[in-house]
Amino acid sequence: MRGPLVVTAPAKVNLFLHIGQKRSDGYHDLQSLVAFAGVGDEISLESDDGFSLSPGGPFGAQLSGLEENLALKAAKLFAEKTGTTRGVRIDLRKNLPIASGLGGGSADAAAVLRGLARLWQLNPDQSALLETAELIGADVPVCVASRTSWMEGRGELVHPLPPLPIAGLLLVNPGVHIPTAHAFAALGARHGTGMLAPNAPFPDVYALVHFLRDTKNDLEAPAKMIAPAVADVLQELNGLPGALFACMSGSGATCFALFADQQEARAAATPLQEAHPDWWICKTTFVDNPHALAGLA
Repeated sequence: MRGPLVVTAPAKVNLFLHIGQKRSDGYHDLQSLVAFAGVGDEISLESDDGFSLSPGGPFGAQLSGLEENLALKAAKLFAEKTGTTRGVRIDLRKNLPIASGLGGGSADAAAVLRGLARLWQLNPDQSALLETAELIGADVPVCVASRTSWMEGRGELVHPLPPLPIAGLLLVNPGVHIPTAHAFAALGARHGTGMLAPNAPFPDVYALVHFLRDTKNDLEAPAKMIAPAVADVLQELNGLPGALFACMSGSGATCFALFADQQEARAAATPLQEAHPDWWICKTTFVDNPHALAGLA
């Protein structure tokens, strides 16, 4: 293959996140309806003698501890698991805020796994690739396919669902970092993991919102204590014209609002951007990435 291989890492959005009890391995059981957005990081892969990562993009300068970066960790582990002696240079364009609840690091790692299977001309079966993903982090398996999924266990049990209906999606981050471990450490009340996955596709965004009305993000309360700006964002989102539902994603601080279509989301975003020019605000929609399965066939 000539030149670098470019892969995308769509943002993961937890439409709800219910937490159960802490397990003996230190993780918590959870349930989540996971969607993917039409925005994400971009990764360029090029064969090399060793392993390296170069960050760039709007949030690249905020990355620290590059040797511990999940994308680089994924490349090294994948080489070890497949027995290859090849290396890779990773150029990471970081378009998503850091520690934002959008699974950026996990999505980057999953994208690297998909891309290396092609770059190194390997043909791992899906189970082998997912086993590698699970070793890297709890959110990595669901990001491998980057498709709408029902996620359980500590994140390793991923059940694909039909694509979500057309909707407008507004993502908002107030510029604060909430480490996942801190949010879990402050966790109090929780919904548990007794919810049943939807047994049919949602016919429209209103049916999706009706389903989500009975859900919550259990990490929202601790996130608000750690970063009160999360409460400010949610208050703003709930007050936007046309907003059908608002919630926090993952461990925060990014929150989202659902709209009937992208036009309504764009219209609502304009005054919000004017009022809060320091917030990261992204107008997008749901995607089921057809390119995410490359390397799994």
